[in-house]
Parts: sequence; C-alpha cells; structure tokens
Amino acid sequence: MDFSIIIVSWNVQHALQENIKAILQSNQHSNYEIIVIDNASEDGTVDMVRSEFPNVHLIVNQENLGFARASNQGIKIAIGNFLILLNPDMRIFPETLEDLKVWLEKNPQADVTGIKLIDEQGREVSHVRRFPSLWNQVAIILKLPHIFPQLLNTYLRTDFNYSEARQIDSIRGAFFVIRKSSLEKFGLLDERYFLWFEEVDYCRTVKQQGGQVWYTPATRAIDYIGQSFLQLPRTKKQIYFRNSMLAYFKKWESPWQTQLLSFTWLISEAIVRLGDILHIKSRTKT
Repeated sequence: MDFSIIIVSWNVQHALQENIKAILQSNQHSNYEIIVIDNASEDGTVDMVRSEFPNVHLIVNQENLGFARASNQGIKIAIGNFLILLNPDMRIFPETLEDLKVWLEKNPQADVTGIKLIDEQGREVSHVRRFPSLWNQVAIILKLPHIFPQLLNTYLRTDFNYSEARQIDSIRGAFFVIRKSSLEKFGLLDERYFLWFEEVDYCRTVKQQGGQVWYTPATRAIDYIGQSFLQLPRTKKQIYFRNSMLAYFKKWESPWQTQLLSFTWLISEAIVRLGDILHIKSRTKT
C-alpha cells in the first residue's frame, strides 16, 4: 500500500467529513488506507464516520489524548509505505497523492516531507521553520513581534522560496509525511507533547540522527488552519503551548534556558493579570 493517511479529530465533524470525501475523490493510481483517531468528540463525529465511511479504520478514544499520543495509535497499525499525518481541516486535490508518490519515490533521502500549503483564497501558507531558539521564543512569550515583527524573520524563514524543493529544519504538522522505513530508525512521536511542538521535536530527532527533512512544491493541499484550536479557550491554548515549549527546551537545550523560559512565562502571566486588573478598575470608574 502506498499511503496510510492518519487523521486525529476533535469536534470538527464537518471539516473531517469534507476531508475524507476529498481523499476518496483523489487520483486512484495511488492506493491508501484512511485511519481516523477520534479524541472523544461530542459533535457526532464518530457516528458520521461509521455511517458514511464504513471502510475508514476508526479508533475511538474515551478521552482527549492529545495529538502525539493519538497519532501514535494510528502509526502503530499503519501499513502504508508512507504515512501522512493529516489535520482534519485540510483538503487535498485529486492529484495530490499521486504527485506526492512520484516525488517521494524519486527522493528516497527524504525521511520526513512537507508540501505546498495554500489557504482558501489560494494564497501560500508559510510553514517552513528553523528550530526554535531561546530568544525567539522569549520574544513570542512577551508578544514582542506585535511591535517588532522582524524579530521572527529568521525563525519563520520569511525569505524561504516555496517554489523550490529543499532540505529544511522543520515543517508544521498539518500535512506531515513520514517514510515508513524511517520509523524503524526514528521511532514514534514523543508523547510528552499534548499539543504543539511534537512535529518540531520529531524533525529535530530525524536531523540529529542523520536523517533528512524536506519541503517540496511537487504537490499541494488546502489548509483551513486551526478549526479544532478555535474551540479551545484562550487560557487552555496558552497552557498547552507553554507546557509543550518548556518540554521541548527541557529535552533539547540546557537547563538554564528552560529556567529562563519558565521565568519569562511568569512575567508574561503577571503582566496579563495586571492588565486585567487595570481594565476592570477603569470600567468600574466609568
């Protein structure tokens, strides 16, 4: 089998439904299996998949296990030569899988691969990144790029040419291709990450152990970006992001960097609380 398409879903029934339909309408020269891992959705997702797509392999979790742990459930049973970790709010084109297969077969050096992503209006989605550094993450925590956007130019690779295939540091996990043979060398996703940083961590593992991560414009998909995330309260998003960032630095960097990031988070949270207090007082006076 060419592809195992692994989709972790949480309360995005309609997006997942359209996603699967697009896969089933794709070019049939590539053969594939679809594995959906539902993280305790409450919107009828499980019933929809069972009734409309009986050939989809469905794993139903009784609680939200997070992205890495749920993805690993699918990875462990996947039989395709290439595994695609696909966000539920993605939409592939009829030619996406076939074009991807051709490129992957011509580029056996690519252990992990990302493709061209576009939004609903056809605009390019920037998703190639350098590995996080202490100072660009401090800037993100303190929201300094809102004032000085250029601070993240290097990290975000704003000069990256998305019309050329290149070896890179990391890609976002919306359409994340892992060569099945590479799993034997690099293993599963690290389950210490509930949400965020798991794909960055995997790319860094691959590169540290002598593998290669590639971007290719040979094929493309539409990214509707973060429909599951939109349902999370702002505070919960920040907790997941903070915990994952600290876990990443604890794993890959020196202890003092993790400690400095922890302190920066405390400062940021204190500033937010102070701002809330001042806002409440100003409203009370008026």
